Amino acid sequence: QVQLVESGGGLVQAGDSLRLSCAASVRTFSSYDMGWFRQAPGNEREFVAAISWSGGTKHYADSVKGRFTISRDNAKNMVYLQMNSLKFEDTAVYYCAAGRGGIYQVKAGKVLSWGQGTQVTVSS
Repeated sequence: QVQLVESGGGLVQAGDSLRLSCAASVRTFSSYDMGWFRQAPGNEREFVAAISWSGGTKHYADSVKGRFTISRDNAKNMVYLQMNSLKFEDTAVYYCAAGRGGIYQVKAGKVLSWGQGTQVTVSS
């Protein structure tokens, strides 16, 4: 089982940038498709971004397209979420996720492991 630990959250102002990191504890990290999800208070967890095991395919939610970038470093067992032009509505707990059924399964939330989450708060 993959253990995932997120970091990089914090309190920022609208328009600022943040980079979230997710460290994976597994020897075969390069075989996992990875994703980022978020959950705001009172809302269900929603898909943000996903990246294939090779890094060659990426998908984004429409709400973050053009502002957020997902990337990975298989040599370091890390996945990142660069968030630019942050908006108040981006405020949420952000979760890292890992799966092996393909990037579309990750997008659907059908994953093998979740991280504990990191809080991102954007003040307007």
